[in-house]
Amino acid sequence: MVFSSQIFLFYFLPTFLVGYFVLFKLGAKHSLLNLFITIFSYIFYGWLEPWLVFLMFGCTLVVYVAGRFISAPGASKFQRNFALGTAIAVNLGALGFFKYYMFGMGIVNDFATMLGCEPFSIMTVLLPVGISFYSFQSMSYAIDVWRGTAPPVKNFATFACYVALFPQLVAGPIVRYNTVAEELETRSHTLENFIRGIIFFCFGFAEKIFLANQVGIIADRVFAADAPGVINSWWGALAYMFQIYFDFSAYSNMAIGLGLMLGFHFPRNFNGPYRSKSITEFWKRWHISLTSWFRDYLYIPLGGNRVGKARLYFNLFMVMFVSGVWHGANWTFVCWGLYHAFFMIVERANNKNAFYYKAPKVVQLIITQVIVLFGWVLFRADSIGEAVRMWKNMLGLNATAASDMILTAEIFTPNCIVFMILAWMLAFWKFRSFDWCDKISLKKAFIALGLFILATLALFTQSYNPFLYFQF
Repeated sequence: MVFSSQIFLFYFLPTFLVGYFVLFKLGAKHSLLNLFITIFSYIFYGWLEPWLVFLMFGCTLVVYVAGRFISAPGASKFQRNFALGTAIAVNLGALGFFKYYMFGMGIVNDFATMLGCEPFSIMTVLLPVGISFYSFQSMSYAIDVWRGTAPPVKNFATFACYVALFPQLVAGPIVRYNTVAEELETRSHTLENFIRGIIFFCFGFAEKIFLANQVGIIADRVFAADAPGVINSWWGALAYMFQIYFDFSAYSNMAIGLGLMLGFHFPRNFNGPYRSKSITEFWKRWHISLTSWFRDYLYIPLGGNRVGKARLYFNLFMVMFVSGVWHGANWTFVCWGLYHAFFMIVERANNKNAFYYKAPKVVQLIITQVIVLFGWVLFRADSIGEAVRMWKNMLGLNATAASDMILTAEIFTPNCIVFMILAWMLAFWKFRSFDWCDKISLKKAFIALGLFILATLALFTQSYNPFLYFQF
């Protein structure tokens, strides 16, 4: 189930909110409210594939039991380490099998073919939606309890609620247990927070319908074209650059808004990433919950930046390599991670002495976003060859197909131009949707409500409505 669907907006969400607040008004304890959230979260998650709830439940149970062993009074070092290792192994095992089995077996069969051997048969494995998010979230709990930086949860229903929280279940932001531990036990439900939540949700919904979906159509048409010309290629690449940002930003805003309605405060996930003046800065502003996860659970344990240069470069390489692999089982994602690793290492190697840093800020911004743009082409492509073909189209190194004129007419309509300009303004302007939504006023409430009504009407006319990060 997706937030921008009719079934969620008109059936699931109203039913959930009415039931939740009826229980709250009747004086239900937080344990019962959490159980109610968990039940609806499992319905939300298993709406199309019911069996997925058993996988999530199994991973949740293992991590909960591991946390109990880790925090048990008098637990030995071996017991604590074994419990932590089990929690990590189960989550990474499930993630590895469902996400990378087919990719890995494809590599094995390529080698088998090279050696003249018969390839192995590969069974089809469907990727459970959101497994990358809830597995990382569960592991962070086990690690934090092991480190002593998060309180161990005693009630399984409370932990199940934490893992399954439907607002952020399938596409983040990745929420650490210690950030919501107190709110799982006791949280306040105020009108102010509920209104803030509505503003966040409505604004995110409008971002999704009016920006992400609209520019996404342009991107799909260009990337599907055989040989688009230079202008069309750049237009399509920019469209995807805006699509992935507003698609994910929209989901994060809606998730934060739903959390606020229920008394939870989820972390900020974006902070104007396309205003970054270096790749290093970009990753401090993009998908902040994931970046901080890699920082705290991989980069710093490897030594962070408190090591020699060679080891520092290796640490950056490993973090971005794992980030690429996390995003998908395809060589394009691996290369995308290494692509960003290369530029981060170059930035660290040159420190503040290179032309890149001595140039005017606007030049730094342009250089950074061109690098990001070419990276998004690699991220969007189905294969390395397709990415290279698109890069050549952008640089004018490929012949333009005769059908390019038809493509131009399709993607440069007044409607397309207006939405692209609007996306450009909101992406590069100083405007921050999180800051705008976080401070409530009557004017903002009416604006948000108006945007929601218009976006809802537009939803009925759209057939293009994916959430890109669901695939991760």
